[in-house]
Amino acid sequence: MAAPACRLALKAIPNAPRNEVVGWLGDALKVKVHAPALEGRANAELCEFLAECLQLPRRAVTIAHGDASRQKVIQVAGLSLAEVQARIGALLAK
Repeated sequence: MAAPACRLALKAIPNAPRNEVVGWLGDALKVKVHAPALEGRANAELCEFLAECLQLPRRAVTIAHGDASRQKVIQVAGLSLAEVQARIGALLAK
């Protein structure tokens, strides 16, 4: 059986004061990252931050679509969409 994986729509906000999961905008997750949108730094920090939030290794979170856009689709290996939503919900409840 294949390991679970899912794709998640995301709205990324670079140059924020700190890394933060803001909440859901419809089906998309809004995430602020501290890094500027230069030379892929915001994308790298976004993947690292989400992996940490989801308690996954860094390599488990990648950008599938939208490298140069604020609207992105990320690929999450090792979790189903329901598991991702549950872990994000737990973060937002804190």
